[in-house]
Amino acid sequence: MPTTAKSIKKPVDVAPASRSMSRERRAPASGRRQGARPTGAGGEAPALRGKAKPKPDYTSPERLQKVFSALDQLFPQAQCALRHENAFQLLVATILSAQCTDERVNKVTPGLFQKYPTPQDFAALSQPALEEEIRSTGFFRNKARNIIGMAKKLVTDFGGQVPRTMEEMLTLPGVARKTANVVLGSAYGLATGVVVDTHVFRIARRLKLSNQETPEKVEQDLLKLVPLERWILFGHQVIWFGRKVCQARKPLCADCPLESICDSREKTV
Repeated sequence: MPTTAKSIKKPVDVAPASRSMSRERRAPASGRRQGARPTGAGGEAPALRGKAKPKPDYTSPERLQKVFSALDQLFPQAQCALRHENAFQLLVATILSAQCTDERVNKVTPGLFQKYPTPQDFAALSQPALEEEIRSTGFFRNKARNIIGMAKKLVTDFGGQVPRTMEEMLTLPGVARKTANVVLGSAYGLATGVVVDTHVFRIARRLKLSNQETPEKVEQDLLKLVPLERWILFGHQVIWFGRKVCQARKPLCADCPLESICDSREKTV
């Protein structure tokens, strides 16, 4: 039987073509360097599209005036909410108000001051006795120790009178700048600083008036922004603003006259 010869195809040499294509891929297009920035007419780089958004000036005089005007409209006669008849009573009440509401303190102090009306009366108290009187205000052991120590120092160093300077106030047990500012401002009308309690601290940061992490440093920022003649009133106004409008957990932004200039992350609208 005759056999059929197998046809053998001659292999095609593809190597030269592959090398040629490889060289073409490596060659730069139109003489341009790889990664070079595109240029416009005349060989100059085209201008970047758009401009960077300007950073808001949160402490501009115009914005600060809007803050002051809104506070004046809401709380034109803002005053200290702690009930008191003299500087000593206000000092005791302010120490009691730490980590406690003013409403709770105002329930405790009338009976307390009726029993112990003077610094001498408090200085003579035992700590357990005072602790029982103020237990409902919280942290009563520490508060009782500070109040008795403060009363004793008033008697021995200041003739039973609450001093009128920041330096002297800060020598009293349990007294820091916030407490001193409350007493000096509300009892004596002395503008020695701005009261920075939890409300003022929160709102100053929400309104971007300060980005500091402590009340003392926030106060220093506010002293530069708030006119001296507004220091006392401003503290009271912001405290009331924090209680009634810019509350901690759920601020009432829809009712806030400062909503349009506030971009806090905690806004509710």
